[in-house]
Amino acid sequence: MKYVIVGAGALGSILGGNLIRAGADVTMLARGARATYLRDNGITLRGLVEDTIPCRVETDPAALGGADVVIVTVKTYQTADAVAPLRHMRVGGVFSVANGVLKNRQLAEVFGEDAVLGSIAMVSGELLGDGAVKYTVNQLLSVGALPSGPSAAAQAIADSLNEAGVNAAVSETIQTDEWSKYVNWSGMMALSVLTRLETYKFLSEPAAVRVAAKIMRETAALARALEIPLSNDPPVACGDIVDGSQDDAVAFLQKIGRSFEKNAPQHRVSALQDVERGQHLEIHETLGHTIAEAERLGVPVPTIETCYGLIGAVDRWVSN
Repeated sequence: MKYVIVGAGALGSILGGNLIRAGADVTMLARGARATYLRDNGITLRGLVEDTIPCRVETDPAALGGADVVIVTVKTYQTADAVAPLRHMRVGGVFSVANGVLKNRQLAEVFGEDAVLGSIAMVSGELLGDGAVKYTVNQLLSVGALPSGPSAAAQAIADSLNEAGVNAAVSETIQTDEWSKYVNWSGMMALSVLTRLETYKFLSEPAAVRVAAKIMRETAALARALEIPLSNDPPVACGDIVDGSQDDAVAFLQKIGRSFEKNAPQHRVSALQDVERGQHLEIHETLGHTIAEAERLGVPVPTIETCYGLIGAVDRWVSN
């Protein structure tokens, strides 16, 4: 399969590097200093994979004629600008591993709805100062037809990723999975930015966890208003947070915090990494999108609105 990977940060480098190591035809679409680094040094992975992989780099979107699969790995606020110059491409399938639920609409505007697959990525790493990528989590990358159902294209992509060592699966309920992950991510992202703490630390504070639970439950209420079912199956389970009482949700999240303390005490949500690097935050296309949809449907989301204002201030003053 012929892949084009849009973006060469942590996730783009992890996916591209593993696919290339497995013999796939991969072009990395990158720009600026990152493109120069990759041309000169290749993709350097550390952690779960220790390797340096030569790669083909393209900086001009117009030079890309087509691909079986386009994987978009840039942040939500970069997605529209990143894919707009690719409208000319012949594409078999395209999906984004970005956070949030707006991404599929952004891709459909360029590539058409029929080409867009849903996706969630429980794969993570961190772009280090020397240009290498620290590859830390290889839990699951799911792809599937939107809003649901079987997909031969998704199966071929999952098979290819698995052959490359990236744990992947096809989901026949990908819209449900995307929203279920988004419910969890919204609360975790907000608390990580507002507390500046490692994940287990803010999940050990009952008052902070209650704020996260409120955000998650408000996001779930929006999903219900949109008639999108949520999942209580791993790895995107959110039923224990949104179906019972708020106290039950707090207890469940504190249990997750204890697991992080035991198994990954240094874990930091990617949004906190962005704050520490002085980068823009995924706020307007995520929580901002939630607020706009909630207003349209008449769903109250007061906790999200409060946190959105606070995180927006962090974004304006911290980002370069």
